[in-house]
Amino acid sequence: MSVPIQACIWRILGDCILYQGRVNLKNPDHNFWLMETDDTATNNGLPPVAQRRIFFGREVGGADRKLLPTYQLKSRNYLGPTAMDAEMAFLMANQAQAAPGKLVYDPFVGTGSILVSAAHFGAMTMGADIDIRVVRDGRGPDCNVWSNFKQYGLPMPIALLRADNNLPPWRPGLKEVFDAIICDPPYGVRAGGRKSGGRKLLKGVIGPYTVPDDKRADHIPSTAPYSLAECVHDLLDLAARMLVIGGRLVFFYPVLREEDSCEEHFPEHPCFELVATSEQILSSRYSRVLLTMLKTSSYTEELALAAWMKHLEFKENHSKWLEEGNNLHSSVFSPADVHHSGDSKLSKESKPKYRGKYV
Repeated sequence: MSVPIQACIWRILGDCILYQGRVNLKNPDHNFWLMETDDTATNNGLPPVAQRRIFFGREVGGADRKLLPTYQLKSRNYLGPTAMDAEMAFLMANQAQAAPGKLVYDPFVGTGSILVSAAHFGAMTMGADIDIRVVRDGRGPDCNVWSNFKQYGLPMPIALLRADNNLPPWRPGLKEVFDAIICDPPYGVRAGGRKSGGRKLLKGVIGPYTVPDDKRADHIPSTAPYSLAECVHDLLDLAARMLVIGGRLVFFYPVLREEDSCEEHFPEHPCFELVATSEQILSSRYSRVLLTMLKTSSYTEELALAAWMKHLEFKENHSKWLEEGNNLHSSVFSPADVHHSGDSKLSKESKPKYRGKYV
């Protein structure tokens, strides 16, 4: 004999959760969900995210699905090749707890997709990028980072800086300014990281970088490659200095998957506690993990030294990982059955093919 759904709900609430009173399905004070994952789904050829599981819990919040059609990238005024998908940008802003009265900073701002999401939640925003043509010029006076905020009626950023994450522009002693730092660092899959430099600068031929007065209006500084290990260290050091206590650093970190699981060793810093990791599977061999780190300690010179030692260890492990033939770009754009040699070169018969899925 079947049991009415109302009776099942009453039995769960009364016997397990100890709620008293009648169940009101039309105007409830609390909503409960029973969810089941399906282990038979093909998942578009990607590894299964989880085996069959059943979840029961109370709803504490819901997504506003109207946001996605409104902010979808295909209707965005100013768009770059690495613009963050709107849904992902909103998830990142939520992880950072963007809200009115908070100041959110993106050191790799690009065309401003992440800051647009933070501004939607009422946060004040500020961004920086090494490419002055992106933050200053865009594609014209009506097609730039500023026009993206204008398109959605959002408050304009406090400032957009031409700045290098490797050489931050902040005056000495300035610290604990931002409530959150949200970014997608360049890790060399779609666009390689760049820092200030050049042949003469790297060899130490000339002194501090200066620009002649007659070239300041249209000068574009030279740049050099920026490795993932160095970029992550600089990002953590920036966040340790510039975030308030309790502030959050939210950023994507790329990993190669092994045996249907992603790498569990992530960058560390003595000022931060890792509070959340969320894996996004992009191909059968490549993932990126959204890391949410909470600042728990004030920045000191002692902690800076400890962070530098962690960076050296991380850099050494990362270099060994590369020497073993691992390469993120190859893992995304190469056939899955190709095994790379130590120099990570493909034969002419094995041309790279796109196997990733970017969102």
